[in-house]
Amino acid sequence: MTIDDVDRRILRRLQSDCSQPLDRLSEDIGLSRNALWRRIRQMEESGIIRARVALLDADRLDAGLQVFIQVRTSSHGKDWLQRFSQATRSIPEITGVFRMSGDLDYLIRARVSDVAAYDALYQRLIAQVDLRDISASFVMEEIKDTTELPL
Repeated sequence: MTIDDVDRRILRRLQSDCSQPLDRLSEDIGLSRNALWRRIRQMEESGIIRARVALLDADRLDAGLQVFIQVRTSSHGKDWLQRFSQATRSIPEITGVFRMSGDLDYLIRARVSDVAAYDALYQRLIAQVDLRDISASFVMEEIKDTTELPL
């Protein structure tokens, strides 16, 4: 599916607040409610819109400490990757896992309540998969953190 300028305007608005009533959104975009709904459904069916979610306040939910975990491994085989993927998917505090280029093999993003909770996460991870080197950086201040893609 290719998207046009109207689709981009719809996506910008949905990224900032997907709970807007369709009537208000259709008025702001300049489409009928039905035309707007058809475009949204088409973008959902094509996979452009993957999900509609609520963004939660991590501090209020006792997950205020964000941690970036740098992982290096000496194993790159299919079996190791499967164990690593399973392990990281099974730990709910892990919110993102990325295979990287350069010196770093993987970057993990996690949310925990404090350093002790990070240590518990670390212990669970290393119990499930062999890692050559692992280090963590704790976020001191979030300057920008958004889910919105540039359109």
